Amino acid sequence: MTFGFHSPATGSLGASADSANRLRTLEPAEWAAAGIPLLRNPREVVTGLHTRHRPTPATAVVAVLDHEERLAASASFSQRSAPADGWEFRNALLAHLRRVIPHDLRRRAPARTAVLLYCRDGDERWTEEDGAWMWGLRDACTLHGLRCGAYITLTRGGWQVLGEGRGGRHPSSDSRPTALGDVSVEYAPVSPRTAGGAAEPLRRTAAR
Repeated sequence: MTFGFHSPATGSLGASADSANRLRTLEPAEWAAAGIPLLRNPREVVTGLHTRHRPTPATAVVAVLDHEERLAASASFSQRSAPADGWEFRNALLAHLRRVIPHDLRRRAPARTAVLLYCRDGDERWTEEDGAWMWGLRDACTLHGLRCGAYITLTRGGWQVLGEGRGGRHPSSDSRPTALGDVSVEYAPVSPRTAGGAAEPLRRTAAR
């Protein structure tokens, strides 16, 4: 498996190492070795999220899928960090996850999977910003009791599941969303519970 990537423009090797430690990112090889579960139908997931959230560049869409890959909850938001820092991205992802779905920390093993779709400028090649989002997604999933799932980029050239080599030209960051009725991804019936054990209704609408 090969990746394209942008090298840092300036700085010595020592400075780059210090920056990586401080800014918290994952390299493509680290992500590929993390055992991220494959999506059965990534095009369907991407199209469903694109239709619901209509992301523009610098918009992140985090979604939680059940074991049958049905959509349980999702949220979209704009987040910029200069330089890209996984710590800040993790905090943003965790805050939005907490708003749309209860945690699964009481389970012995994660039952649901979080995936991240990030709409950005540029091409499909891996960037340091992608690495920061990967770090943030992995850490947010751990803190919310979820399995860390796919990281997907959406650019003018289309979409790509980083680390898998799967992608397509449509949708792209320039695409018009498909009519929601034409999308087969559905919300999953769940019965979330609060920390005290009382049933709590799930917010069924996607958070914007």
